[in-house]
Amino acid sequence: MNRVYSRFAPFLLALLALLPVSTVAQAKSEAAPAQAPLLLRNPSLSQDRIAFLYADDIWTVSRQGGEAQRLTSDGEVYAGPFYSPDGAWIAYSAHLNGNTDAYVIPATGGVPRRITWHPDGSQVLGWSPDGKDVLISSGAISYRHFLRLFRVHADGSGVPEPLPLPAAFQGSFSPDGQSIAYEPYTKWQPAWKRYVGGQTSPIWIVNLKTLDLVKVPRENSNDSNPVWVGGQVYFLSDRDSTGKNNGPVTLYRYDTKSQQVSQVVANDGLDMKSFQAGPASGAPALVVEQFGRILLLDPATGAATPIQISIHGELAKLAPHRVNLSAEEIQSASLSPSGARAVLEAHGEIFTVPGEKGDTRNLTQTSGVAERDPAWSPDGKTIAYFSDASGEYQLYLHDQTGFKAPTVIDLGPEPSYFYGPAWSPD
Repeated sequence: MNRVYSRFAPFLLALLALLPVSTVAQAKSEAAPAQAPLLLRNPSLSQDRIAFLYADDIWTVSRQGGEAQRLTSDGEVYAGPFYSPDGAWIAYSAHLNGNTDAYVIPATGGVPRRITWHPDGSQVLGWSPDGKDVLISSGAISYRHFLRLFRVHADGSGVPEPLPLPAAFQGSFSPDGQSIAYEPYTKWQPAWKRYVGGQTSPIWIVNLKTLDLVKVPRENSNDSNPVWVGGQVYFLSDRDSTGKNNGPVTLYRYDTKSQQVSQVVANDGLDMKSFQAGPASGAPALVVEQFGRILLLDPATGAATPIQISIHGELAKLAPHRVNLSAEEIQSASLSPSGARAVLEAHGEIFTVPGEKGDTRNLTQTSGVAERDPAWSPDGKTIAYFSDASGEYQLYLHDQTGFKAPTVIDLGPEPSYFYGPAWSPD
């Protein structure tokens, strides 16, 4: 919004509240039938069940697979789920009542209990080993791009207690609760493949009493999602056999005694996105998310078993509907040369809105396609933006009235990512 003059803010928000985004919702609805992959995310493991995120709600299913049962119904779950150590509770973050907060709910279903209240929001990361506290990250007492970790009582009593770390993102307690494995900072774009810049993410281990620090060995790889199991810290990494980030994201482990890193399972396919550990007979089991599927993995043998899951039920959030596009959902904006209208990017669509009187125009109306970075031409007739309609980003020049088909400019045969178009003065 910093690119839109302040006098435009009131009418932009008022008009955006009326913008129809049924095309966006329809695109999601088309992916709802039970076809592989189902886009199942963030799995967590108990003694006999798997909890996961689908359509921004929590569902649970038997560890053998089958028909999933929905646990939440608001369609606003933001982080989680995480089973408590005894499997009796599930912790998660949800955007409800105008804020993102931490909640716990009985694993068999029931009334959720809100346990955080700070307006900066809270992202659930897991549990303390004794099951009394939930681990969260928040910018409540720091600049929001440098989050800190907190313990908050699962019964909702008291206030969150910050851990003695200046900044941290993901984290997992050691079995005795004396240490924590964590990511010291966030990365602005975690899905950037083979990223080698200054935000490649390490995993550090710190003793919470002595503050002695151990850094998991790496050579500029992107490491994430630490999970402490026994004397080992499991994590996801894009490192290859040489330690550099040249491979698909797969599962590794760091032995805290030998201080050596080893690969848990070979991965010649798509990235693994998240995982959690859970109880099993004899040895811990791991549940892994890979390209919308859920796999049950034996870390001793590296054997991964896909879990067949079916989902049925009313998915109201995936039906065509209108939403209130808040200022946070406006990704970029530009004024027309006369100042009579503004062009906005929101939900992957390009809209123009009037300064005082006129209609709101959706120039693109392309659900399932991402349009980015609109820029108004100096003569006021054309809007430039990027679109991935072809599968790779191309430059589009669109008549600002919306009546004419856009002109498409191919930016070359090699796949790349473009951003920030700017017009010359003429």
